[in-house]
Amino acid sequence: MAAEKGLIVACALGDCVHVAGVMNFLHLAEQQGWETAFLGPATSVAELVGAIQEAEPELVAVSYRLSPEAARRLFDQLAAAVQQAGAGERRFILGGTPPVCAVGEETGFFERSFSSHSTEAEIIAFLRGEEIGPGASDYPQDLVTRIRSQAPYPVLRHHFGLPDLLKTIAGISRLAMAQVLDVISLGPDQNAQAHFFHPERMDPAQDGAGGVPIRTEADLATLYQASRCGNYPLMRCYSGTADVIRFAELLLRTINNAWCAVPLCWYNVLDGRGTRPVRVSIAQAQELMAWHAERAVPVEVNEAHHWSLRAAPDTVAVAAAYLAAYNARAAGVKNYVAQYMFNTPPGTSGVMDLAKMLAKAELIESLHNKEFTSWRQVRTGLASLAADLNVAKGELAASTYLQMALRPHIIHVVSFSEADHAATAEDVIEACQITRGVIGHCLSGMPNMAEDVRVQERKEELLAEVNLTLAAIRNVAPAAVKDPFTDGETLARAIETGVLDAPHLAGNEAGFGRSMTKVVDGACRAVDSAGRVLSEAERLAALAALD
Repeated sequence: MAAEKGLIVACALGDCVHVAGVMNFLHLAEQQGWETAFLGPATSVAELVGAIQEAEPELVAVSYRLSPEAARRLFDQLAAAVQQAGAGERRFILGGTPPVCAVGEETGFFERSFSSHSTEAEIIAFLRGEEIGPGASDYPQDLVTRIRSQAPYPVLRHHFGLPDLLKTIAGISRLAMAQVLDVISLGPDQNAQAHFFHPERMDPAQDGAGGVPIRTEADLATLYQASRCGNYPLMRCYSGTADVIRFAELLLRTINNAWCAVPLCWYNVLDGRGTRPVRVSIAQAQELMAWHAERAVPVEVNEAHHWSLRAAPDTVAVAAAYLAAYNARAAGVKNYVAQYMFNTPPGTSGVMDLAKMLAKAELIESLHNKEFTSWRQVRTGLASLAADLNVAKGELAASTYLQMALRPHIIHVVSFSEADHAATAEDVIEACQITRGVIGHCLSGMPNMAEDVRVQERKEELLAEVNLTLAAIRNVAPAAVKDPFTDGETLARAIETGVLDAPHLAGNEAGFGRSMTKVVDGACRAVDSAGRVLSEAERLAALAALD
C-alpha cells in the first residue's frame, strides 16, 4: 500500500547507538500515514547520504544522543556531504537530548528538532503538517477536536485547585507554559460549589477546603486568563451542588467549560455534599445534561465510581455506569465522556479491574448511534496511592499502564501526592510527565491484556449479573412509568430498597445501607453476614425477602 505522505529515512548517526527515541518517532509516523525506513544504530554520514540518494525520501530523521561537542562536528560533516551529493533539497529533522538539539538548531541545517522536552502532540502535529504555533488558534479549543488532533496519543487532564486564589492563578499559568497537559480541571472549594450565589451561607472556616476559594465571576475569568499561554489548555470545573443551571451558565461564560461533569444520583443528602433530596437532584442532573446538550457541550456523568468509592459490589458499579450513559443519551447529549476509575475500591486486582471497565465500556458503547458517541476517560483511583511519594509514583505508572489496555481517549491524571498533600503545579507537571512516559511506552506496542482469559470470564459474569440488576430496577418502577431508567422516582426507589446499594451508606436515611461486600480474589463482591459470596441473583432475592 502506498504511503499517504511519503517516505521517512531515519537513523542514529555517527557512533550513537541509542534508537528508542527514533523508533518511537517512526512508530508515530507510520500511524500518520508515512512509509518509514530505519537504517539502524551508528550509521555513518556516508551511509546516510547514500541511502538518501537511493531512496529519495521526503523526510530524513537523524537521532543523536551523545555529547553536543561531537554532535556539532558530525552535523557539519553531514551538511557538507549532503551539499556535495546534491541532496540539499531534502528536509532534515533532528531528535536528541536538549543540548544536542540546541546545537542542531544553531547549525540551521535541520527544519525541526525534537528533544525529551517535546510532547507527542507536537510530533504528531508536525507529522500531519499541522504545525503547532504560539497562539490559541493553533491549539484546538474544544474537547472532541483536541482528542482527534493528537490521536492515538490521549488527551491529558489533571485536577488543580489550591486553597489560595493567587497561588492557583500562578500555578495555572505554570501548567500552561509547561505544555504537559491538555485540560486543567479546576477544583473549587466546597463553599463555592454549594454557595457561590449565596455567600451569606458560606462557612469562613471552610474557605479553601477541597479547592480554590472562588468568590466572584472575576475570579473565574482571571483563572481562565492565566491559562491563555503555552499550549492553551482547555479548562473545566466541577458542577455546582445547588443552583446547578445558574452555575453552569457561569462556567460556560467565564472559562469556556470544556465539558460538564455531573453525577446522576449524588451531590445531595446521599453523600452530604448538598441538601437536595435524591429525587430532586436526579431531576436537576437530567436538566443539567439537557442544558449542555442543547449547547453542544460534552457531558460526563461521574456516577459509577461514586458507588465503588463506597464499596458497592462491582455489579452495582457496572449497572450505574450504564444508567449514567443511558440518561445522558436520553437528555440529548451527543458527545459523552465516560469515566473509568481504576483501583476502586482498594484491593481490586488488575485482572478484575480491567474486566469491570471492559464490562462498563461494552454496555455504554452498546448505546452508540449516529447521535450519541462516548469517549473513554480513564483514571487512577482516589484512594489507591501510598503516602510515600516514591511508592505512589510507581503505583501511578502501574495503574496508567493497565488503563492503556482500554485504549483511552482521555487520561485523567491523578497526582502521586494525593495521599500526602494537595498537588502543586510542580506535582502536576511531574505526574503528567510520568504518565506521558508510560503512554509513549505503550504506544510503541503492548500486550493485549483485555484478551486474558480471566479478564474475559469476569467481564461476561458481570454483564450477565447486570442484566439482573437492571431487571430489578424495572420491577420497582411505578406502573405508569414508561422508561424506568430515566425516571427519578424509580431510581430513588432502587436506592432506598437496596437494588442500588453500598455498605458506606449505612445509617443514611436516603439510602438502604445494609449491603455487605468484601474483596474476594481481587473483585468486590456482595457477601452475607457469614462472609459467603452472593451471586447477584442471591443478593436480589435476599432483598425481596425483606419486603
